[in-house]
Amino acid sequence: MALKCGIVGLPNVGKSTLFNCLSNAKAQAANFPFCTIEPNVGIITVPDERLNKLSELVKPQNIVPTTVEIVDIAGLVKGASKGEGLGNKFLGNIRECNAILHVLRCFDDDNVVHVDGSINPVRDKEIIDTELQLKDLESVEAKLKKFERQSKNSNDKEAVKTYAVLTKFKETLESGQSARACQVAEEDLVFIADLHLLTVKPVMYVCNVDEASAKTGNKYVEAVREAVKNENAEILVITAQMESEIASLETYEEKQEFLKDMGLDEPGVNKLIKSAYKLLNLQTYFTAGVKEVRAWTITKGMKAPEAAGVIHTDFTKGFIKAEVIAYNDFTTLGSEAACRDNGKLRIEGKEYLVADGDVMHFRFNV
Repeated sequence: MALKCGIVGLPNVGKSTLFNCLSNAKAQAANFPFCTIEPNVGIITVPDERLNKLSELVKPQNIVPTTVEIVDIAGLVKGASKGEGLGNKFLGNIRECNAILHVLRCFDDDNVVHVDGSINPVRDKEIIDTELQLKDLESVEAKLKKFERQSKNSNDKEAVKTYAVLTKFKETLESGQSARACQVAEEDLVFIADLHLLTVKPVMYVCNVDEASAKTGNKYVEAVREAVKNENAEILVITAQMESEIASLETYEEKQEFLKDMGLDEPGVNKLIKSAYKLLNLQTYFTAGVKEVRAWTITKGMKAPEAAGVIHTDFTKGFIKAEVIAYNDFTTLGSEAACRDNGKLRIEGKEYLVADGDVMHFRFNV
């Protein structure tokens, strides 16, 4: 399943530098606003140690990791919701993304100018929040007008329900909160699905800090934590400049040595991608054979036929059974044959909930 995350933030907070670390596609990272005029798109692989371990055991001809599409979107300014700066283009690009990676500048550096003249990540966050909320409010109000007359007809229950749900979202947005904070039932989200609201998307706040704050954070990070404590959002501390240095190293060994010297266990970009998965309620299952060991992305809670459909829609239609081996059993016993011999290969039906890390083979008939 395709996954697209948009990197957003005010100009000069480190978006393009972070994008460069995440992708082989190089965005221009310069010390002036709007150095990224068009959205830069990169396809990056999702780091998963389990895929490497399975490959060591199976020794396949090909190894295929799962991927994430990252979009570096031009910097936002006040008034974007009304078309200021690159506003309309910026907002349109966010609309296409599954999740938002909101980069906040949490470091002091007189050599890197801030568009508002001072470092205040909470203020920066609120500027972007406001612009996105205003655009969402515009969308909600436009739809409300369409349903206002219909909702007065009590026999049109669909219209009455739609109007009620839209009204709740309007009140939430007018109060200065994002749409994701609106208290509505999960099934009621269908009434706003066509609006593709910007602030209903899950968000991760990426605090870009200096090297000294890479492990412990700083006062700016703490201010962000306090500001978003009720948002149910992910927060990640990262040093974009240091990540850029890691990304420039050629070998795995060099990168590990660098991380060791910095006292870090893995690159921050790896944590970012894994956190994006968690944010979107995703998990991975594997297929493993001599031709290919591959990772597949699914939504948590998917049943076996749906998971099979990620490979090909025909697999869902013709699903018969799934052969399932738990990842730990596969790596402990060392092969599919050994798992079969030791009773660790299970045959599961249509109601089986796929677990993270399952190694699966599907039986189907089309």
